[in-house]
Amino acid sequence: MDNHAETRKRRGSDAVSKSDDDALLTLVSAGLRLQNGGVSWRVSGNTLPHRQLMRDSGGNWNKLEQCWEFSGEDPTGKLAAALGAAPLKGHNSVERSADKAHYHGHRARVRERVLRTGVEPLADYEVLELLLFYCLPRVDTKPLARKLIDRFGTLGDIFAADAAELADFAVDQRTLVLFRVLRETARRLAERKVKNMPVLTNWQQLIDYCHTALAHEKTEQFRILFLDRKNVLIADEVQQRGTIDHTPVYPREVVKRALVLNAAALILVHNHPTHLC
Repeated sequence: MDNHAETRKRRGSDAVSKSDDDALLTLVSAGLRLQNGGVSWRVSGNTLPHRQLMRDSGGNWNKLEQCWEFSGEDPTGKLAAALGAAPLKGHNSVERSADKAHYHGHRARVRERVLRTGVEPLADYEVLELLLFYCLPRVDTKPLARKLIDRFGTLGDIFAADAAELADFAVDQRTLVLFRVLRETARRLAERKVKNMPVLTNWQQLIDYCHTALAHEKTEQFRILFLDRKNVLIADEVQQRGTIDHTPVYPREVVKRALVLNAAALILVHNHPTHLC
């Protein structure tokens, strides 16, 4: 009797295991990936066609992580059952048409427009919308681009905004990194116009470079431009960072760094963020 009971128990366990495997395969075949996030379950992948199903199954959209989150027990079986019960969407079905949002094909049209006429005619929000294409897949990025422009005013101020400010707009880590890289790219491009050139004969370019480097800073900085005997820029370094209205300066550190770089002259640059607001 014990052997028969053990056999029945094993067969029941095998049936449950096969059922779990089938449910997981259903999710995979739908292009979905399931992850145990510790306190919740996360579903990512091709979720756009199934967003209503996810919502009806108790999921919540995590905009920062770009996934659906389910609290409590493993949602695999529930999602697989819902997917199995959902009607197939043919090419000409009403539901297929409903999945095509108003921005369907918009990204391709924007890219074609840029290739045809260039980036120059684009408004700031359109440039930002285009950049967001590469961070936020399968969503309409125009509303976010407009909100950011309305809030911060310029592309430079958006790229310089801190993480806490951008969090109010659910800007994720990928977008935050992009903004940081774009800002540093602009600074380096401006630096090329003054580095290894006599800066005193290119004064306006020097002013433009300093503006690019400091205009959107939220805290005070004390920068030093180190020059050689021909007034050629050797290096540009941030000597100190302070608060919104104060930054300390240590002459000894300034002189010590100048000696290390063998600089013959210095240009000291200081910003006042509160005056730029």
